[in-house]
Amino acid sequence: MRRFALEKLKKWKDSESRKPLIIRGARQVGKTWLMKEFGRECFENVAYVNFDSNVRMKGVFEGQIDIERIILAIEIETGVTIERENTLLIFDEIQEVPRALSSLKYFYENAPEYAIVAAGSLLGVAMHKKTSFPVGKVDFMDLYPLNFQEFLCALGEERYVDILQGKDTDMVNTFKDKYIDRLREYYYVGGMPEVVQTYVDTRNFKKVRELQKNLINYYQQDFSKHAEMNLVTRLNLVWSSIPMQLAKENKKYIYGQVREGARAKDFELAIQWLLDCGLIHKVQRINKPSLPLKAYMDLNAFKVFLLDIGLLIAMTDLDVKVILEGNKIFTEFKGALTEQYVLQQLISENGVMPYYYSATNSQGEIDFVVQGKTSVIPIEVKAEENLRAKSLKAFCDKYNPKFAVRTSMSDYRKQDWMTNIPLYNIDRIRDYLEQ
Repeated sequence: MRRFALEKLKKWKDSESRKPLIIRGARQVGKTWLMKEFGRECFENVAYVNFDSNVRMKGVFEGQIDIERIILAIEIETGVTIERENTLLIFDEIQEVPRALSSLKYFYENAPEYAIVAAGSLLGVAMHKKTSFPVGKVDFMDLYPLNFQEFLCALGEERYVDILQGKDTDMVNTFKDKYIDRLREYYYVGGMPEVVQTYVDTRNFKKVRELQKNLINYYQQDFSKHAEMNLVTRLNLVWSSIPMQLAKENKKYIYGQVREGARAKDFELAIQWLLDCGLIHKVQRINKPSLPLKAYMDLNAFKVFLLDIGLLIAMTDLDVKVILEGNKIFTEFKGALTEQYVLQQLISENGVMPYYYSATNSQGEIDFVVQGKTSVIPIEVKAEENLRAKSLKAFCDKYNPKFAVRTSMSDYRKQDWMTNIPLYNIDRIRDYLEQ
């Protein structure tokens, strides 16, 4: 399976200012596989340590941190002779041993020649429990479910990815029907690595759904296992309400739809816990589209999306025929699914966390607003080939942005005030982010 994040790891390896690297991401997004694959491709040896329920390694990090002692213990534990220049050290589930997390500071300061990659699914939760964290002494990389282009690669269709990345719009248009068919499959399957591999191996949508349901249950079991007891019920309520929140034409997250009469204080901690675990994305509203966007963020208005579009559809129990055939019955939710898809691609492909815009007492809303190097870029999302963009036009008339984007199933089209980018080629937003 091809993961674009592997190229980022290779650049990290060759960086002169390299620090120990922490890979963040939800459970089951492929962190362990990525670290091991990186080691296999780029190092002569790999010393892999999983700290989950590892009493021996926990004892090694107790007391004073001694790098030579730790290296010796890892050699004994893994059976790998560690050579500084050609061995990758992998610390998996590092949040289970807080002292191991703290040791990264000492590796950076006293033994920077060691290449160390660590990962933990619940690092955010561990940090909020006042775990000592090596601030400024580590590099970070976030890993997400497979994006659409990685999905195409998994299906053995790298040539279609090359066309998308080549920016030959005529060639992209030639294979439009192929991209749309694959995009609908991606909506249903999503990007969770195990689910994608199951689909690649079997092409069986029933098995895909079973695996997705198992993952959803697995995450909910994590609530009971790792969260405080008084938070578990609220976590389940927030988690279960996400499809309903997205399906409604809300300008912001409505606590009263989670539980009647609920207020922010009742569920803020639950939302933050899910954020810390990487299970949801929180998109804040801005009340003015100016640089920097963060300065105009409305802390009281936001939307919540799931980590993966396939899991979102599984939570709704929509049948595969509804997705693949573009059934008109679920018109309202179709827009929510498309926004979920676009959000995932913006985050995983371009590393940007978008905002959304809606003016007070106004019907107009811009689905996403992203910050480029020198400009603010509004993005309107359309599920099909509907070319009406009233909200976007009104926004452009009022604020006159340098670039404006509508993304839909229509072909690439550049107009005086706006550019239409096909949903399956949304990565082209990078052209505007970098200008």
